[in-house]
Amino acid sequence: MMNDRVPERDLSRLAVPRWGRLVETGDRYEPYRLVDADGATVAPVAVFFQELLAAGKAAATVRSYGMDLLRWWRFLHVVEVPWGRATRVDARDFSCWIQLTVKPRAAEVGRRPARSVGAPNPVTGKTTPGPGYAPSTVAHSETVLRRFYDLHRDAGSGPLLNPFPLDLARRSGRAHAHHNPMET
Repeated sequence: MMNDRVPERDLSRLAVPRWGRLVETGDRYEPYRLVDADGATVAPVAVFFQELLAAGKAAATVRSYGMDLLRWWRFLHVVEVPWGRATRVDARDFSCWIQLTVKPRAAEVGRRPARSVGAPNPVTGKTTPGPGYAPSTVAHSETVLRRFYDLHRDAGSGPLLNPFPLDLARRSGRAHAHHNPMET
């Protein structure tokens, strides 16, 4: 058991409201900004975005990462945990919640009726997405949040322990253990 003091959360009933938003600024040097419910910039995320841009990441990458951070901030808001106090249990609950929840949809005013889930698109042949987040979105969120917390840990502005550590199974053994070291 990780922490005996943490009460079980009923993630199936957890209602995460649309707290805050990701704002497109039109500024090349700050293409997106995560703001809270009052419209104030979320400073730790702004620092992360600046690091992404300094590393040469595209505005589309900043937007993608921003959506992951927005989901995390909304979750933290509902469970009443400050970002710097998030634990592995909070990260685990987030990872479970994002797999259980129905993703919010933009208003579908004036759009054609939706096809049934799994029905192929007549033009592209791709199947329609389900009501929840895709496994790739879940994995992407965890990777982004791990990088976010690594940055703040290394800068001394975040918690010492990353709530999104690498998969524990990948920590043991040698790297590339499935490869024969005698082969090129």
